[in-house]
Amino acid sequence: MPELPEVETTRRGIAPHLTGHAVVDVIVRHPQLRWPVPRGLAGKLRGCVVQAVERRAKYLLLRFAHGTLILHLGMSGSLRLVDANAPAGKHEHFDLVLDSGRALRLTDPRRFGAVLWTKDEPTQHELLRDLGPEPLGDEFDAAYLYRATRKRKAAIKQFIMDSKIVVGVGNIYASEALFRAGIHPSRAAGTLSQERCARLVVAIKEVLREAIRQGGTTLRDFTGGDGKPGYFAQQLRVYGRAGEPCPACGATIKQMRHGQRSTYYCPRCQR
Repeated sequence: MPELPEVETTRRGIAPHLTGHAVVDVIVRHPQLRWPVPRGLAGKLRGCVVQAVERRAKYLLLRFAHGTLILHLGMSGSLRLVDANAPAGKHEHFDLVLDSGRALRLTDPRRFGAVLWTKDEPTQHELLRDLGPEPLGDEFDAAYLYRATRKRKAAIKQFIMDSKIVVGVGNIYASEALFRAGIHPSRAAGTLSQERCARLVVAIKEVLREAIRQGGTTLRDFTGGDGKPGYFAQQLRVYGRAGEPCPACGATIKQMRHGQRSTYYCPRCQR
């Protein structure tokens, strides 16, 4: 599933090719994604100029003067820029055709993505209004995390993956951040000290920034190829490495499950 770093990489890749360009047409090949693509979208957007490409959590916001197109990649979606006349494949459901002769094309084999429209402020849309702060923003700091964790019994890994607490800390990045912070993923959130909250906030920000930089090395893919950003696999210290030695202490990395997700951790480094 595309996580925050992959979505941010996508935003950075497509923004220069969309901002300032007018929409020539909208092509909807399959109107039923996770939610129905709004009818009459082409009429709303033809001739209108993309003013900005922003991100909130894992949603991409294409802002126009009269509203915002909200895009979500779902479980398996990707966006890329193609020649407007390029034949569409089986899973290529939506094109935003631009005056540059290119089209922003959504590929989504599982159709869990979304193409939505709002004329109101998008951050107040029902899908976005209850989201927590951005992990790379100033609002997400040690003081905020310490306050949020008080009296919370949930495992800290599940806690930081809750989008109402903080957005975009997906399964891989939660495991990696907890390893860097030296915190056991099963520890109750409410038991974290202020010092540990501070370490965890720093680790989350570091992991996400490094993952975004890693994705940023393949921005050219958004104008050709498969449209998928580079991933963070070569930098992973514990995720997916069960049975291997910890890179810090040499102990064997363990695997457990939180909910339906696999969790990886070092039993010696993380307490």
